[in-house]
Amino acid sequence: MLTRVQRRGRDGPLTGLLGGSFNPAHAGHRRISLFTLGALDLDEVWWLVSPGNPLKPRAGMAPLSARVRSARQQSRRAPIRVTAIERDLGTRYTVDTLRALKRRFPHRRFVWLMGSDNLAQFHRWKSWRAIAREMPIAVIARPGYDADALASPAMAWLRRYRLSAARFRNRGEWSAPALIELRFDPDPRSATMLREQDPHWADGYSGAPPRDEVTHSLIHVSHREPAA
Repeated sequence: MLTRVQRRGRDGPLTGLLGGSFNPAHAGHRRISLFTLGALDLDEVWWLVSPGNPLKPRAGMAPLSARVRSARQQSRRAPIRVTAIERDLGTRYTVDTLRALKRRFPHRRFVWLMGSDNLAQFHRWKSWRAIAREMPIAVIARPGYDADALASPAMAWLRRYRLSAARFRNRGEWSAPALIELRFDPDPRSATMLREQDPHWADGYSGAPPRDEVTHSLIHVSHREPAA
C-alpha cells in the first residue's frame, strides 16, 4: 500500500468532492466527510457549495455567501475546504464542473462523494454516465433511500464497476467508472429539517464577504446567482 507521501509525489493529493446547496450546512455534512476521509484514506474533502441546483426549487435558497459561511462554520478544524468555485468556473452542470476541476488541478486525484438519495436520482443528472467516467464515485448510505438507490437505473449500470473501499485504498492508481459503497451510522439531521426549525437561519450569517478556501477570492452577495 502506498503511503500518502508516496502518492502525493506520484499522483498528487487525493481529494473528495462533496457537492450540494448546503442550505444550510450541518453536522451531517461534517460527519459524512470525516468518515469518508478515513474510509478512503483521502487527503482532504472539498465542499462544492453550488450557486444553484437545477433539480431543486430556487424558492427558499439562501444567498450563496450565507451558505458558504454556514459551511465554513461546520468545517472548522477539519481537513475540509469550502469553495464556490463553480461560480468562477462558469459551469452549470456537475459533469462540466468535474471536467473543469480536472483541467485546473491536473496534479490532484478526485473522488465524487454523494449520498444514496442522490444515487436514486442520479439518472436524472445531465450526462450522468459521463460523470461516472470522469472519476470514481463513493456512495454513502442514507436511511430510507437504499432501496430506491439499489433499484435505480444508475445503479443497474454502475453495479458492474463496484469496488471495495479496501481495494480502492490499496492501489496507487485507479480508473473510472468505479463505484465504492460506504456504510456508517448516519446523522439524522437534514438541511430541510433545519430550515423548518428556523426559516430565517441565514440572517445569522450576514457580515463581510467570506473567502473561498480554494480560489481565495471573496464571495459577495449577488442578486442574481446562476444555477449550477
